[in-house]
Amino acid sequence: MAHRGAYDVALVFSEDQDLSEVAEEIRTISQEQNRWIKMACAFPYSPTHKARGINKTDWVKIDKTLYDFCLDTRDYRPKLK
Repeated sequence: MAHRGAYDVALVFSEDQDLSEVAEEIRTISQEQNRWIKMACAFPYSPTHKARGINKTDWVKIDKTLYDFCLDTRDYRPKLK
């Protein structure tokens, strides 16, 4: 979607560092298209759960209840016949 210019801001609800590669790709697309794209990572944070966000993104610390509410629990994998 970034290649097609479909958004300027992406908010990722995850702590998965594998997505840092996506963040780097988004930065490259932003430079190639000479436009501003912001990528932020929202993740649960509390005194007992000291998480960190995805590298190369802005970090947004939120409480676990809000984080759980925002998660998409749908399974997007193709159904096997």
